Amino acid sequence: MKILISNDDGYLAPGIVALADALAPIADITVVAPDSNCSGSSSSLTLDRPFWIEQADNGFYYVNGTPSDCVHVALTGGIASDIDLVVSGINQGQNMGDDTLYSGTVAAATEGYLFGIPSIAFSQIDRGWQELASAAKVARDIVERYADALAKPYLLNINIPNLPYAALKPPVATRLGKRHVSQPVRRQQDPYGKDLYWIGAFGEAKDGGEGTDFHAVKQGHISVTPLQVDLTHVLQLDSLKKALS
Repeated sequence: MKILISNDDGYLAPGIVALADALAPIADITVVAPDSNCSGSSSSLTLDRPFWIEQADNGFYYVNGTPSDCVHVALTGGIASDIDLVVSGINQGQNMGDDTLYSGTVAAATEGYLFGIPSIAFSQIDRGWQELASAAKVARDIVERYADALAKPYLLNINIPNLPYAALKPPVATRLGKRHVSQPVRRQQDPYGKDLYWIGAFGEAKDGGEGTDFHAVKQGHISVTPLQVDLTHVLQLDSLKKALS
């Protein structure tokens, strides 16, 4: 199996190193990741400037662009060919519910999916990299057991509790939950009196009932959510057609 690995935390992040180490024994891996943290970059592509690609001493390629840039250039720029699977992560912090729309981790996997390649995004629930080895082992388990067992192409969003491997409950299929509205931006001033703004913290779970990703990880399960790219609101099509007729 040939696997392309990316992330949004940057090529030096412990999560991508652990993921690459876990998958290298079972696959031919290529790592292409941003040169710095790109959390919250979503599926943006860099179109207003060229970017460069360098290779680190450990063989990882790094790009001064977004996670989507990394996967795009890897697949179309001759860095990686005949890729069987795109894997993104392991992200520092959860990507559940509405967060998936903003996530650079999910975006890197989505870019692979747009090229017709099965793709998986892995995230740990809590920040700080606690039990990272456990999460990396989960990632390898899932790739080994399920990568060739699912209908292709697929796009999976997987969230792993920060628990020892033996304490984790089995993977369960989930849907995305929903959050309350994010908290307001925080305003500060620089030394010259200019206003500065920080995006506020995300809202708490609004829909976190049974069957959601929020509920699964709260119970200690590994949450596995199948995603799609089609944003069409199918239920509104009929009423829209009537309104436009």
